[in-house]
Amino acid sequence: MVFLVCLALGLGLAIVLARVTEMPWLNAVLLVVPATLVYAVGSGFSAFYLCRAYPLAQGRPLAIAGVIGVAALFAGLMWATLLQFVNSLSLLPDVPWLGVPLGPSLLALFFGLGALLYCLVAAVHYLLQEFLRAKSAEQRGLEAQLMAQEAQLRMLRTQIDPHFLFNSLNSISALTSIDAAGARTMTVALASFFRQSLSMEAHQHIALEQELVLIRHFLSIEQVRFGERLQVNEEIDPQALPCLLPPMLIQPLVENAVKHGICGLTEGGVITITARRAGSLLQIEVRNPVDAEQGSARGNGLGLENVRQRLASAYGHEASVHWTRQDGCFVVTISMPAQTGPTEE
Repeated sequence: MVFLVCLALGLGLAIVLARVTEMPWLNAVLLVVPATLVYAVGSGFSAFYLCRAYPLAQGRPLAIAGVIGVAALFAGLMWATLLQFVNSLSLLPDVPWLGVPLGPSLLALFFGLGALLYCLVAAVHYLLQEFLRAKSAEQRGLEAQLMAQEAQLRMLRTQIDPHFLFNSLNSISALTSIDAAGARTMTVALASFFRQSLSMEAHQHIALEQELVLIRHFLSIEQVRFGERLQVNEEIDPQALPCLLPPMLIQPLVENAVKHGICGLTEGGVITITARRAGSLLQIEVRNPVDAEQGSARGNGLGLENVRQRLASAYGHEASVHWTRQDGCFVVTISMPAQTGPTEE
């Protein structure tokens, strides 16, 4: 591509020179085109190394301008000298097809044009450098974002209430003597929950259907502990099932509903999980009853803050999470883009 550009430039200059000097265009082509190609190679390498030696990131504009200016003047002088040398070969016998009348004004024109072209080549090199630097910074930013998301997911896993594991193991231990089948069922559910949660990667999205499987494993374990006190109601729009979302996004909300809602009520209650697709949006709601005397501390919990941060990281202002208390229930509502294609953050 660069070779073709230089060739086209040389041919254009040769045609202009032939018109100005009223010499055969072949003479002008044989003079200008080879000299232009040699000049392009030399000035290109020179500008490349100078731009690397004096990057714009150093913040020394005067020094950079001075170095590039001196190099441009030298490059213009080199081009004019090269043209004069090649043109002088026309004085040799039997080469009338080579030379053209090159006066001082034409040499000065080529000198100025050579200096200008060198500056343009240096500017292109600097633009490429800045583009590559910006791409590299963007790549580092994406890697840092991925590491942060992985850390968020690891933190979320560690935030799964340790009492949940201890209580589950105690329940399994108690069931072994009175309900061996129930103990086996609970053990399988507990293993399935941790196996699925540990296999998830933060940079990948999963379908809502997969997230619901994880939530059902969690709730089946909790239902062994709470018995009839814990009831679950799912209102899931079939069109919402293939929609993608960050892994373990809803699970901490359901865990909060058990820990801060059902656990504090003697009579227990119903946790309602609703998901529906409304056009280009996926809307998810987790609702649970709460003690009327309970404060609003849940709204400041780590689980909700984690969900807010992960939504902001994945979707920016396109997603939101809100929570409120209404009719004796605590309600968390999530709205995010409805995506169904394969995606990675």
